[in-house]
Amino acid sequence: MLTSQPRITNLSSDIQHVPTFRRSETINGGGKVTPFGHGFRSTVRANQKSIRAVISSEDSKTAANVVETSKGRNGLSDSSLKNSGIEVKAVITIRKKMKEKLVDKVEDQWESFMNGIGRGILIQLISEVIDPVTRSGKSVESCVRGLAKPSNHPYVVEYAANFTVPNDFGRPGAILITNFLDKEFYLVEIVVHNFSEGPQFFPANTWIHSRKDNPESRIIFKNQTYLPSQTPPGIKDLRREDLLSIRGNGKGERKLHERIYDYAVYNDLGNPDKSDELARPVLGGKERPYPRRCRTGRPPMKKDPSCESRIEKPHPVYVPRDEAFEEIKQNTFSAGRLKGLLHNLIPLIAATLSKSDNPFTCFSEIDKLYNDGIVLKDDDQKDAKNQFAANLMNQVFTVSGKLLKYDTPAIIKRDRFSWLRDNEFARQALAGVNPVNIELLRELPILSKLDPAVYGPPDSAITRELIEQELGGMSVEEALESKRLFILDYHDMLLPFIGKMNSLPDRKAYASRTIFFHTPRGIMKPIIIELSLPPSPTSQTNKRILSHGHDATMHWVWKQAKAHVCSNDAGFHQLVNHWLRTHACMEPYIIATNRQLSSMHPIYKLLHPHMRYTLEINALARQNLINGGGVIEACFSPGKYAMELSSAAYKSMWRFDLEALPADLIRRGMAEEDPSMPCGVKLVIEDYPYAADGLLIWSAIEDLVKSYVDHYYSEPNSITSDVELQAWWNEIKNKGHYDKKDEPWWPKLNTKEDLSGILTIIIWIASGQHAAINFGQYPFGGYVPNRPTLMRKLIPREEDSTYEKFLYHPEHTFLSALPTQLQATKVMAVQDTLSTHSPDEEYLNQLHHVQSTSIKDPEVLKIFQRFSSRLEEIEQIINERNKDIRLKTRNGAGIPPYELLLPSSGPGVTGRGIPNSISI
Repeated sequence: MLTSQPRITNLSSDIQHVPTFRRSETINGGGKVTPFGHGFRSTVRANQKSIRAVISSEDSKTAANVVETSKGRNGLSDSSLKNSGIEVKAVITIRKKMKEKLVDKVEDQWESFMNGIGRGILIQLISEVIDPVTRSGKSVESCVRGLAKPSNHPYVVEYAANFTVPNDFGRPGAILITNFLDKEFYLVEIVVHNFSEGPQFFPANTWIHSRKDNPESRIIFKNQTYLPSQTPPGIKDLRREDLLSIRGNGKGERKLHERIYDYAVYNDLGNPDKSDELARPVLGGKERPYPRRCRTGRPPMKKDPSCESRIEKPHPVYVPRDEAFEEIKQNTFSAGRLKGLLHNLIPLIAATLSKSDNPFTCFSEIDKLYNDGIVLKDDDQKDAKNQFAANLMNQVFTVSGKLLKYDTPAIIKRDRFSWLRDNEFARQALAGVNPVNIELLRELPILSKLDPAVYGPPDSAITRELIEQELGGMSVEEALESKRLFILDYHDMLLPFIGKMNSLPDRKAYASRTIFFHTPRGIMKPIIIELSLPPSPTSQTNKRILSHGHDATMHWVWKQAKAHVCSNDAGFHQLVNHWLRTHACMEPYIIATNRQLSSMHPIYKLLHPHMRYTLEINALARQNLINGGGVIEACFSPGKYAMELSSAAYKSMWRFDLEALPADLIRRGMAEEDPSMPCGVKLVIEDYPYAADGLLIWSAIEDLVKSYVDHYYSEPNSITSDVELQAWWNEIKNKGHYDKKDEPWWPKLNTKEDLSGILTIIIWIASGQHAAINFGQYPFGGYVPNRPTLMRKLIPREEDSTYEKFLYHPEHTFLSALPTQLQATKVMAVQDTLSTHSPDEEYLNQLHHVQSTSIKDPEVLKIFQRFSSRLEEIEQIINERNKDIRLKTRNGAGIPPYELLLPSSGPGVTGRGIPNSISI
């Protein structure tokens, strides 16, 4: 998403009645306008319902009614214009497509011609000052006229419109722009010259719809920041009307050109009309609570009217127009999707030709994905039935054999065998792609909170005696007291789903608990893994305890146990920590921000860079990734129950207040409250890269937000009296997170401290938190044995018929339990794409550049500059930490440095960089 300003859409269809506002025909009374042709002028007069800027009752006691006048919007007579006025010029900057087809070039020529003769774009300047006659903001209008002028940018052109403005016009506060062309255009900005205060900037970065799609004009506000109570009288009601137009009326199917933000439940994941196997429950409601998504309003399914009909690729899912990917992002993402398609297509065709989807049979077959790529055997291409597929493959290989090769993931680039070691398994719990689930083990015994009548006795099979055997002479009490025991616990979250998951074809999983010991030498290592299955008629406790052992058999059993833990960790990471806690939970914040905060509001301007592209990427995920039969179901252990698991986690675990990094660390026992420390916490393990680096980023965001809020909310009660701000927070709680609206833990919004805390959480989630758990997906998950996303077999036991085969060929048993070649290459393609930075990415350390176009207050720009300087210092600190030989989780032979929270990055799969927003 780009830095869009709210737009006016078709109020006649989306808003049934707008009290206070009235509309009048547009009269070319105020501007120095060369007349349109008769037909065009008639259309303007008869059909264009311009937005009126009407003085509110609180601005004038006498403004009880709107005065309609034939003098036009500015309320000035022709004679007054002739006797007094200044000439001003508006320069309109429009961006063209980077890649144009022949038809696009022809259309460009036609649009240039229409603009040249003054029949393409109408501009109206609205003053901040009230006209005493009309009680509305003074106004003049003109049409864009003349040839387009090229700019310094190859894809940007400029047009001009000239105005005669009365001497008492005041400063312009808004511009109404009407597009009479046949299609939309992308407006970068409008700059109005020759006012005494200097150039007046109106940043837009928005799509201007054609009047054929929507007869309403768009409102573009100046780069001035106003709280609602500070809004100049001339544009006060424009501010309200602009917000009303964005909200819609909750009815009808949304059209792609619209910019309506509204809420809906997740009722578009399944497709029962296509197949009963693709039916999925609705997420959102008492039974399956979930955050709300952006409403699309498509017709209901025939078989299940509670579900919305689906739009399948390549057709786009609706998002408000300015939320869609920019062209450069589209090209990058399309390239990624193409690469994913090729990565998927080849093994898919290979599997079809060989009549089976094969598992890996040796480690060298995995290595070939990076060294040789995937090729088809000549014998497979001789089948006449598959000649088309063979020809297609020949074309692909002719283009480039390298298209089918994967880059070597970072986890094995320095050390091919690191994934085999216990200390690497433990290191990734602190410095991997999912370092947010490890907790301090506070007490023994470990007890389940599940219903014992359903899931058996609550006591874990991990006893004090078992733990003490692994502590090298240290007692359990001493280990607990010195905070050296930690746990990765997926037992209660997964056990209710294990029976259903294991009933799926080629899916086998356990509910796992893993105990780690942080040795006195500062090394974290796993010591015990508990693997649980649901109770059976013959056994109420299906729990298996494993440790690393010292003989060959236990070595391979332990390796399989770790793989099952990694599979659980991968699924929980993707469905809960990544999708739910960042993508899905961020969506309601974005919808509420656009619906309730004017683009002139300081909090809107603060949050705007952190909302870019998120709705679009979430819509694509609903279409292709988390949908019934999508990649997540196909490649992760929970299968068709994946999103139900995500909903269960939202119900039992999610709390807004605990999404703050310090609060989350304290909740997990990974930090202690310490007012003397930065962020008020002290880490239990100093060598915890995600937490240590994350607290630096958190602190910088917190300082930025506090300074920003202090600047704009200097008056007493300014928070509680901000009607837009209060409506925004109420909507987040009561609509966006409707299923959690009655929870007592929601923060209040009464003080500057309250607001700063809320905003810091939102910005952290969109930037640092998402970066930490997203951009390491391919570096860590791209090597399947290190982080399998599903397991297809349980660990053999002595009484199993497969046990003899396991003893004879343990490597084959291990590999046959991993994802198949098709599943592996499919998920690798997705991880590769999701780990890729786009060339147009906007990073956290560039925030001062991003904000400089929409904010002109020099004091505020200094706040952002200080923030960027602080991030440069943080980057140096992180680089130094990665060189510190005392920090074993980020330094050592073959160990990749922890760079996921370095603020800057280049494009591609870099394993570093913090974008401002959840943009992939």
